[in-house]
Amino acid sequence: MQQEKNTEILLESGTNEFEVMEFMIAGQNYGINVAKVREIMMVCPVKPMQKAQKDIEGIFKSRDMIVTVIDLANYLGLAASDDPERDIFIVTNFNNTDFAFHVHKVVGIERISWKQINKPDKIIYGGQEGVATGIADINGHLITILDFEKIVSEISPELGIQYEDLDTLGPRERSDKPVLLAEDSMLLSKMIVESLQRAGYENLIKTDNGQEAWNFLQEARDSGDPIRNHVCCVVTDIEMPLMDGHHLSKLIKEDPVLKELPVILFSSLINDEIRRKGESVGADAQITKPEIANLVTLIDKLILK
Repeated sequence: MQQEKNTEILLESGTNEFEVMEFMIAGQNYGINVAKVREIMMVCPVKPMQKAQKDIEGIFKSRDMIVTVIDLANYLGLAASDDPERDIFIVTNFNNTDFAFHVHKVVGIERISWKQINKPDKIIYGGQEGVATGIADINGHLITILDFEKIVSEISPELGIQYEDLDTLGPRERSDKPVLLAEDSMLLSKMIVESLQRAGYENLIKTDNGQEAWNFLQEARDSGDPIRNHVCCVVTDIEMPLMDGHHLSKLIKEDPVLKELPVILFSSLINDEIRRKGESVGADAQITKPEIANLVTLIDKLILK
């Protein structure tokens, strides 16, 4: 059964809302942003791959695509399904790559605000080693929003940020221009910071979500100093607890002082629909993770404007 998306909802801009698909594994509730979902389907036979990572079940053909299947229960260390013939594949597309995640049950879809997503406790959810980007309370029960980018990058490291891509930029000068980063994934945040530092950007302000970034920007604006003494460029993810990147972009571009700041959306979600949404909230540039060298080039260009 194909997941039908509501285009009108997807194209609404800066509402700080999103649709979460709730699913279950071994009796536990998890969630994924519907914007990542291409379709949902009943499990089907897969072709095992020799010497594949242990969490990869194999591959199957969906229409004209060869899709890799990841067994989420195995990855999370949970029990296998009691009724495997009724299991579900959630076929996704992000980072310009297709994966199917094997789950036990799909519960449904809810439209909620990012304000309803709480940052996971670093002790309970494993800190940098954890795979939860947020915890949502929906209809009286808790749902763990998984960090699917981290899962994929651990299973297929070649699909994650590659530091060596920065070598294509050639010799770099050091810069003290302040760059504000909003990224909720602890792993990706660390990798982006390290990449920008390698590229010469030494003055980085790291925040865990759009709300923290917005709080910083408001304080900088209200200080009375020229805003570029505090921030010269904003790099933000889209999916984040409390406030997403689209709403952050909209707030920045509607502010008479902050609107001069260039905003780059650096997200796994960038596609034609999401790109139009980013344009409507005033983002100056949009780039798909993990294109780190292109991100640096964009920062170079926009800081000099």
